[in-house]
Amino acid sequence: MELIHTVDWMKQVARQARAEGAIVGLVPTMGALHEGHLSLVRAARERCSRVTASIFVNPKQFGPKEDFQRYPRALERDRDLLESLRVDHLFAPPPEEMYPRGFSTSVTVEGLSERLEGRSRPGHFTGVTTVVLKLLEIVQPSFAYFGRKDAQQARIVRQMARDLNLDAEIVVCPIVRESDGLALSSRNAYLGESERRAATVLSRSLASARRMIEHGERKTVPLVERIASELAAEPLAAVDYAEIVDAETLEPIERLDWPALAVLAVFIGSTRLIDNMRIEPRAGGVVCEL
Repeated sequence: MELIHTVDWMKQVARQARAEGAIVGLVPTMGALHEGHLSLVRAARERCSRVTASIFVNPKQFGPKEDFQRYPRALERDRDLLESLRVDHLFAPPPEEMYPRGFSTSVTVEGLSERLEGRSRPGHFTGVTTVVLKLLEIVQPSFAYFGRKDAQQARIVRQMARDLNLDAEIVVCPIVRESDGLALSSRNAYLGESERRAATVLSRSLASARRMIEHGERKTVPLVERIASELAAEPLAAVDYAEIVDAETLEPIERLDWPALAVLAVFIGSTRLIDNMRIEPRAGGVVCEL
C-alpha cells in the first residue's frame, strides 16, 4: 500500500489508474478506524480493482466548541489495518495541503444541510460537502463508499453528486453495531465504562419503536414519544433531537407511508452520539433496518 500526502501525487496516481482502465473505489474517513470503516473497505474491495482510502480530520466540519483538537488520531494503526485489507493507496494529506493559504471556496447543499445535524451544528455540512467534493475530484473514483450511520451526511453527498453531475456513484452501506447494539463510532472511544453501558439506550430506543411498528403502529407521534421516553429513562442521556423524517427530504412526517428515517442525536455525558433506523413501507408491511 502506498501512503500519499500530497494532492499533486494523488492526482497523478488517479490519472494513471484511469489510463489503465482501473475501477477505483474511494473510502473517505477521518481515521481512528473501526469495523464500520473496514466494512466499507471490504465493500469497495469486492467491486473495485483499485481501492483508495483517505484519512483526513477535516477542520472545516468542526464547530469552534467541538472536538477537533482531541478527535482520535491513530495513523500508524490505521495504516496497518488498511494494508491488511489490501488497500492500494492511502491518501492522508495535512490540512495545509487540502486548504492552502488563500483557500476561499465552499460547497453547500441548501435545505438538506440545515435540518437535524445542520440545525445543531451550523456549517458542519458545508465542511463535509466541500471536502468530499475535493476528494472526489482528486481521487476520481468510480464509486465512493459511505456508512448509513451518518444517514444525513450520506443523503446530502448523494444530492451533491446528483446536482453537480459527478461521475462517482455514491454507495451507502449498512450500519455496523457492537453485539449490544451500539453503533460503531470513533467517538465511542471518549466513553467511560458507565457511559459506554448507557450509550446502548440509543439503539434500544430505536428497537422499541421498531417493535411498535411491527405491531401495526403507523403514526409517527406515538413512535417518537416511545423513543423519547426510553431516552429519558437513562440518567446519563441528554437528547439533542429525536425525530422521524422523510428519507429523502429529511422533513418530519406524520405517518409511515413512504421511506423514512428515525434519527437521534444524544449526549452521553459530554459525548455526542448519533444513530438512526431506516423504515421502509413494502407490500404487506413495514421493514425496519437498524
